[in-house]
Amino acid sequence: MGQKLFVGKYRIKSCRLRGWDYSLNSTYFVTICTKNRENFFGEIQNGKMKFNDIGRVVANEWQKTEKIRRNVELYEWVVMPNHFHGIVVILNNNVETCRGMSLRFGEFAKPISNSLSMIINHFKGSVQRWCNKNGHKYFSWQSRFHEHIIRSDNDLDNVCEYIINNPANWNRDRNNVN
Repeated sequence: MGQKLFVGKYRIKSCRLRGWDYSLNSTYFVTICTKNRENFFGEIQNGKMKFNDIGRVVANEWQKTEKIRRNVELYEWVVMPNHFHGIVVILNNNVETCRGMSLRFGEFAKPISNSLSMIINHFKGSVQRWCNKNGHKYFSWQSRFHEHIIRSDNDLDNVCEYIINNPANWNRDRNNVN
């Protein structure tokens, strides 16, 4: 009886696409939000993002991602007041992930370096460490991130256009909760 008591109550459903082979060379559109969608990165003025200190760190750390990982290419990206959008291309990565953990033989294993989840976790951690060291201890990320697998040139074009136009569309953005 005790085993059935908690069945399905505390397991968070995976946001990963069931049946997708995450070991393929893949292109991803990622969205990472701040906790409670608080505006930590700056503000939109006249359709353009104006960074504060934390926003500049987010931009700098994202640009470092490609420089420190040989298997990563970055495409369009944008820092918004309370979230971040970016396109990540993972090359020659034989990793399958599920909710931030790598899967081997169908079971949870140690996270593997250069998987999408580890790239995002390292990026978020770098920003968080800078904030903690520089008097911004109130800053926090949302615990997870959203990813969309880009499977065609048309899809890539649409996502790039969305990212580029995101600051100009801030007044209609669903993440604009303030």
